[in-house]
Amino acid sequence: MADSADEGFMLPPGQGRSIDLGNFAMLVKATEEQTGGHFSLLEATEPPGFGPPLHLHRDASESFYVLEGEYTVFLDDRQFSCPAGSFIFMPAGRPHGFRVGAETSRKLVLFTTASLVGYFEDLSTAIRADRADPEALSAIAAEYSMEVLGPVPAGYL
Repeated sequence: MADSADEGFMLPPGQGRSIDLGNFAMLVKATEEQTGGHFSLLEATEPPGFGPPLHLHRDASESFYVLEGEYTVFLDDRQFSCPAGSFIFMPAGRPHGFRVGAETSRKLVLFTTASLVGYFEDLSTAIRADRADPEALSAIAAEYSMEVLGPVPAGYL
């Protein structure tokens, strides 16, 4: 796989660098370095009922494309049911969150401009070192222009 945006690259199915987040993992498909800062792309497979606290990204929009299962996505004061095949765009600066439905679900997560791969890497390090708590989550989030707005749900850390 190429490490610079001007070379281009291809990943075979199921490939990508894995980030262990305790109760689920993400595969890094494309990083800021590989896309010249245009976007980052991750694939997440998440357990039933899983979801992050309500949050926002100050400098990046986030989009999901649901591959398998179903998500409930919260954006501002709206709620969307997103079964497989759904796409949702969450603009930078807008409060959002999600919950996985009744079965393990899988999605592609696109950040534009490229960001937040480092957030998930730092969160993984904190979880593995047993240093992940709501205060640590907020500190890590702040490093990546992200703000945690709601309480951290059980099972997120």
